[in-house]
Amino acid sequence: MMKKAVLLSLAAIATAYTAHAQEKKYPEQEAMRPGMSEYWTPQPQVVTPGDIRTNTAPSDAIVLFDGKDLSKWENLKGGAPTWKVHDGVVTVVKGKDSGDIQTKEKFGSYQLHLEWCVPPTIQGESQARGNSGVYMQGLYEIQILDNYRNETYVNGMVGSVYKQTPPLVNAMRKPGEWNVYDIIYTAPVFKEDGTYLYRPRVTVIHNNVVLQNNTEILGTTQYIGFPRVKPHGNGPIRLQMHGDPSEPISFRNIWIRKM
Repeated sequence: MMKKAVLLSLAAIATAYTAHAQEKKYPEQEAMRPGMSEYWTPQPQVVTPGDIRTNTAPSDAIVLFDGKDLSKWENLKGGAPTWKVHDGVVTVVKGKDSGDIQTKEKFGSYQLHLEWCVPPTIQGESQARGNSGVYMQGLYEIQILDNYRNETYVNGMVGSVYKQTPPLVNAMRKPGEWNVYDIIYTAPVFKEDGTYLYRPRVTVIHNNVVLQNNTEILGTTQYIGFPRVKPHGNGPIRLQMHGDPSEPISFRNIWIRKM
């Protein structure tokens, strides 16, 4: 009888404790208000966009070629370029005394804009037709080529990461019309042993059409062989003088925004 009374007493205590615990009220989570997920600083820098009607660059851009001179460029030996500036454009001069040109200034990650055109009378096929290229940091080539009704190996056509990644589409304009590249490039980061921690990446927009979408670059863009890993810091923008026999290509309105 005593044991039964003790058990009933314990049950009553437990019931009372449970009821007390259920009655206890805790603060509810505060209702969200719009301002709780908003912040106002730091405000982004104000940039005046360029005007496509007058070929002006954004207000924070470095103009690399404005149609007047190549004062911001050099040949690969550090001398003055021999390419011809005329009528607001610069045209490749081919020959053993010419060669590629590159910017004097070196860059890391950036947004790059350039426009290029092959002559309406251009001849040739495959790689021998308006061949050139723009190199990120002097090492990673985005192919420039007249692929208007002109087929070639796909990882060497216009907008490819040369010998690595073909473009998603072919957005070439016909010879004599200006093509536009807008390139967003993210520079690589290297480990202490010289291998990539993060590989370079590139987005290429050609005539308002995406050709490369945050594409990983595997290494240097070799003409013969496979990509190589070459540790480096900032590097120049490089434009190629290709040795094919077709008529030379012209460039205009080149600017860059550091990121």
